Amino acid sequence: MTAPIEVGLTLILGIAGGIAVGGGVIALFVVLDMIPRLAQLTKSYDKVHWYEGAMVSGSLLGTVSDFWNWKIAAGPMAEAMVGLFGGIFVGMLAAALTEVLNVLPILAKRLHMTSHLFGLLMAMVFGKVAGSLFDWFVYRQ
Repeated sequence: MTAPIEVGLTLILGIAGGIAVGGGVIALFVVLDMIPRLAQLTKSYDKVHWYEGAMVSGSLLGTVSDFWNWKIAAGPMAEAMVGLFGGIFVGMLAAALTEVLNVLPILAKRLHMTSHLFGLLMAMVFGKVAGSLFDWFVYRQ
């Protein structure tokens, strides 16, 4: 295959893959009702468009920065903030997924632990935090 055809085919496949993955992620967010639920919890229904814009802009900025290997000379405080916001996002996504699937109430009912549901949730949260800290500070060394 000649070089221009190979580059064009790679470009088309990359764009098609990006559209497929992006469509899947947006479909997941729509099914989970993350943005309306966030607006409901924070009582900020008038800011839904800001939430949607922030999600799309963050995805676009993250993709571009990953493709072009952007480096930011920032200190550990900036890294901690990025990690914090990333953790908040992943936590909200996990919470929305478990809320939609009603995993925790079903698990608590099957284990006869409905009166200890809060403790079960906190054990899961602390276990996730402990596992992440172990992975970051011990396992990756």
